[in-house]
Amino acid sequence: MEAASEQLNQLIERVKASQIPDKLKETIVIRLSQLSKLTSSPTFLPEYDRISRYINWVISIPWNKRTQDVLDLKYAKQILDKNHHSLLETKDRVLEYISIMKLKSERGEEKEVFRAPILCFVGLVGTGKTTIASSIAESMGRKFSRIPFGGMGDPLDLRGQSRMHAEAEPGKIIKALIDTQTMNPVILLDEIDRVTTQGASSIMGVLVELLDPKQNHSFVDHYIDHPVNLSEVLFIATANNTTSISTAVLDRIEPISMPSYSDADKVAIGRDYVLPRVLKEAGIQEGSLIFEEDVWPQIVRPLGYDAGIRTLERNIEGVVRKVARMIVEGKIQSIKITSQNVKDFLPQ
Repeated sequence: MEAASEQLNQLIERVKASQIPDKLKETIVIRLSQLSKLTSSPTFLPEYDRISRYINWVISIPWNKRTQDVLDLKYAKQILDKNHHSLLETKDRVLEYISIMKLKSERGEEKEVFRAPILCFVGLVGTGKTTIASSIAESMGRKFSRIPFGGMGDPLDLRGQSRMHAEAEPGKIIKALIDTQTMNPVILLDEIDRVTTQGASSIMGVLVELLDPKQNHSFVDHYIDHPVNLSEVLFIATANNTTSISTAVLDRIEPISMPSYSDADKVAIGRDYVLPRVLKEAGIQEGSLIFEEDVWPQIVRPLGYDAGIRTLERNIEGVVRKVARMIVEGKIQSIKITSQNVKDFLPQ
């Protein structure tokens, strides 16, 4: 019994020393004080485990932590150009957003969060929707988290479950804040058009709340059961198309079409972006693997047209893997991929 009281006192002190909101802190301390009267009851241990688990989650939320925005247009353009070929309209839209945030900050209005329509990148698979979102976070100096919507069928995935349920946890929104440890991350709502038919209407309802500035300053996760301010979060969405997205959500987003890549675009992306990255990831020294220029059309389109760059990436990765093995086995030190030998290296 004395050990139980000591554990409760430690929890109370931990809560009091934390940065959680005062009202929530008071509620938790009251609940712990009530629990102290049940130390000899058989229900004490299950209830203690439940509330200590809850406290761990609540304390993990970065209630007062945020990163400082980097609102430098030259730096943002440098990051976007470094990570992405072409996409000029998309890059211009991002730079416009950053420009307005910078002007408001210079006028001393940084506490008034700029309410811009949520960017929603719409396009076929492999056209760069997800990677442009992470580049936006990098260009602004913000932490990044991705929430996949593909196959999601329950709004509780986003909003969390009540603590009355065994093994309940917060939803993906709160977990994104915990993962990034900041209240102003970039959160990517990835493929919002791919939720299940059964859960579509209720999930779209939660999305409206997340994306509406009149509502998201007091988002309530069922598990946390206390308003959480999401007004500083920069939400970005992606979709393959907008036909299955509700009208209410469409009213709150700004769809930006991601163009399909031409063969010339893909050659530039493969040569200047994908190949250097894959070589670095594979530990192959620069100059050990060279592609002749006339080989790229076969790398880009070995099996017909593909709107995105997924096939291009797979082909380059396949070539690099085979070359890496040959280097390790001592068969070669360097190699040039030509139109004569390329078929020996391409994935079948």
